[in-house]
Amino acid sequence: MSPPSAEAVLFRDYHPAVADMPGMSLGARRLTGPAGPLAANLRRDGVRHVRLPAAVRLCADADPDAAWTVALLRELTAHGLSVDWTADCGCGLCEPLFRHLHPPATDDGPWRQSFYLGKCVCRRGPGFAEVRDRRTGVLEMFTIDAPAHLAAIDRARDGADEVPEELIDSGLAIVRAGRVWWLPTSVYRWPFPALII
Repeated sequence: MSPPSAEAVLFRDYHPAVADMPGMSLGARRLTGPAGPLAANLRRDGVRHVRLPAAVRLCADADPDAAWTVALLRELTAHGLSVDWTADCGCGLCEPLFRHLHPPATDDGPWRQSFYLGKCVCRRGPGFAEVRDRRTGVLEMFTIDAPAHLAAIDRARDGADEVPEELIDSGLAIVRAGRVWWLPTSVYRWPFPALII
């Protein structure tokens, strides 16, 4: 079985109006591998906008490629890259879980209107992780310091076989394609003063 992947078209600038200008396109590429290092490398290489031509299934019946692509969206958002993508949510219940990710290109509703960087973030410290979650419109803060939970978070960034049930019950992790995936974005730099987030 091949590792999960996604087709993407890469650009040097955030604004779609300049995508067709000479030198702005970095071409099409199949993306695969651990989502965190992949997104960091894309940013380092000058990518600022990513177009994902295939719709991304968000519901519980998502296949491995779609589940991995959600992890990629999480990491691209964390690194401040804009993403042109289409959400596929047949059940209509998944959207609130993902409103901290760069909104789909087709969304002109509450997702796009309420999106900002840092909406649901996880900051790691020595021996703890702090999650600040505003996806519901109200700040919820979680401090996670149990070693088993911290190890589970690290495993779930690219899909884990299992994690403590509390992480799923709190909406910080989801089960897709038979694996558990971590949802909050990492903090690589604060986009606003810390107290705002």
